[in-house]
Amino acid sequence: MTTTVKKLNLDEYLAYDDGTDTKYELVDGELVKMPPESDRNNLISLYLLSQFLKFVPIQLIRHKDTELVVTGNRTRVRLPDLMILTQELFEAIALKRATITPDMPSPAMVVEVVSPGKENEDRDYRYKRSEYAARGIPEYWIVDANQAKITLLTLVDGFYEETIFQETDMIKSATFPQLNLTASQVLTAGQV
Repeated sequence: MTTTVKKLNLDEYLAYDDGTDTKYELVDGELVKMPPESDRNNLISLYLLSQFLKFVPIQLIRHKDTELVVTGNRTRVRLPDLMILTQELFEAIALKRATITPDMPSPAMVVEVVSPGKENEDRDYRYKRSEYAARGIPEYWIVDANQAKITLLTLVDGFYEETIFQETDMIKSATFPQLNLTASQVLTAGQV
């Protein structure tokens, strides 16, 4: 749902405050309100957070709280579900607004948990895929409980190569080879 008519540049977006706790992404100059996540998506992202905490220092993990500036037709700002920072990026962002700007290094990994609906699927599978590749993010996960699969994208020569994991497939991450999870464990996280 688009909430603005006037096109904002990055500086205007970074200064924008509507007096609410509403989260927005900036897409081609327009504020796009981010609706609250489903409980299922929250449980999946929290489960992954808990797994990464086993071997990634807490200061290098971001959960739905750090913006990432990417490029599109105009500047875009995304709010990923989960990000793993490099030490260099952590030092670049430390004690500043939680926004990764174009002059900063890229995160080591981004995870998006897909919400239902074509618009959400297009955003995560199509637009963010090209945006994150252009930003040079080495690994991008698309976790899709609705389609019961995890698409792991690895950056090779500027483009993502795709591997799909389902059911009992062990997720094989080049960035985190010590990860010991199946697709099913992630996709059913928190279900009773």
